[in-house]
Amino acid sequence: MPEPLKTSGAQPQPDPNEKLVKVFDSEQESEALVVKGLLDSAGIDSDLMSASMVQDAFPGLGGMLILVRQEDAATAQRLIAEYRQPDFDEDETAEIEIIEDPPEKP
Repeated sequence: MPEPLKTSGAQPQPDPNEKLVKVFDSEQESEALVVKGLLDSAGIDSDLMSASMVQDAFPGLGGMLILVRQEDAATAQRLIAEYRQPDFDEDETAEIEIIEDPPEKP
């Protein structure tokens, strides 16, 4: 029997026995999509799914879950933590303009 053709751009088939780990959950689908995009851009494969689909594994959760391979979990959690950090340095301070009270009317 001939061997199947292999193409250079073919994606490897997922291993059905692979252990997946929850790294993120949110009630907001839009937030979960942003985090999934962040992980995708870092080259981390992830699955976005409704929490209602996995109630046996994670009871009491609603919204959306992001699952990654166990070996990618630490990197994914670090990226998510960095994403949640504010975009300013601790040494930066906000400038506040003080506006004087308007003159009282007679």
